[in-house]
Order: sequence, then structure tokens, then C-alpha cells
Amino acid sequence: MFTGIIEATGHIEAMAPSGPDSRFVFHSGRLSLDDLRAGDSIAVNGACLTIIEKDSHRFTADLSAETLALTTFKGLGAGARVNLEKAMQLKDRINGHLVSGHVDGVGRVLERVDEGRSVRFGIAIPPGLEALICQKGSVTVDGVSLTVNAVKQGVFNVNIIPHTLSQTIIADYAEQTPVNIETDLIARHLARLLAARQTGPHGA
Repeated sequence: MFTGIIEATGHIEAMAPSGPDSRFVFHSGRLSLDDLRAGDSIAVNGACLTIIEKDSHRFTADLSAETLALTTFKGLGAGARVNLEKAMQLKDRINGHLVSGHVDGVGRVLERVDEGRSVRFGIAIPPGLEALICQKGSVTVDGVSLTVNAVKQGVFNVNIIPHTLSQTIIADYAEQTPVNIETDLIARHLARLLAARQTGPHGA
């Protein structure tokens, strides 16, 4: 589990396809990995990955065909910046919201507008996720915990303060930038329960 509070930005150093899967090497930037080991989880642009190998500032992870299909990684190359967050500990403050690291789909930035000291982004909701994103609810964009300001006609708006811009890859966003979207865990489970009630115990 994660909180959606980015600890550092890193970048992709290399990638090597292996059939439908790929092995990625990431540099962690200023984020030390000394307290992690092989088998631990780390969120990269909001996707929970398992560390295969690592040193103090570099780690390797395998991305399955499913992960590549549901995330932006298939379109990223060496040098691309990424948001990083280590898995939370039970003693940690949850300054964002509970984030699983299971990306639901890829959205796309449709609008970037300066509003005072913040920047408002309009992001297209991936198909099938419209009911899971609501005004004043939580959403994760490339691993960043954000509050939804408004939802209208398949687009949600978020305002990004200067601190978040300076600490994440959101500063790099332009129109048509693809982004990883994870909906709120509670909304996801409520939608599943409501669908089960409507179809009945045998799917009838």
C-alpha cells in the first residue's frame, strides 16, 4: 500500500523486452534505496512494482503484459522521468489517501491552465471509470494523491499547487500527455457490490 505522496522523481535508465513482458531499470534520483531489498514493493508512476535487483540508487523490475497494457510504460523510453514512492509502513501518517498501486487505466491531459499560483489540469477519464471518479473524491494520477475539483462529460479537473509541481513529474505535463489513473479503493469496491446486487447471486 501507498499514500500517494511522492518521495522523489527518478528516471528510466534502460528497458529490455522479453516476449510480452519487459524488464526496466530505474534510477531513483535523490531517493535512497538502502532500506529496501529484493522482493520489496515500490510505486513508479503509481504502479506497484517488485524490486528484482537494486543498489543504493538503482533498481530493476519486471513489468508484465497486463501492467504494460494498463499503464503508460509502454510509451516511455530511456530518460523519461518517473514519480517514486516506497511502500508505506503501518506507523506512517497517511497524508494523501490509501493507494493500492493497481492502475485502472490511462487518462490523457486535455487542458493545462494557470490559476493564480496553482495550475488546473483537465484529464480525460479512461473508459469505464466514469462512475468511480466524483467531485471532492480522491484520485491518483501517476502515483500522486489528488482531490477532484469537478467532473463533467468524461473529464475531471484537479488543481496542482507549486510544491506538488516542483516535487513530481506533473510539471512536465502538456496537452495529450498520457497519465496513469487509479480510482479510489472505496469507490471501486462499492461499484462492485452494487453491480452484484443488481445482477443477483448467480449473475442473472
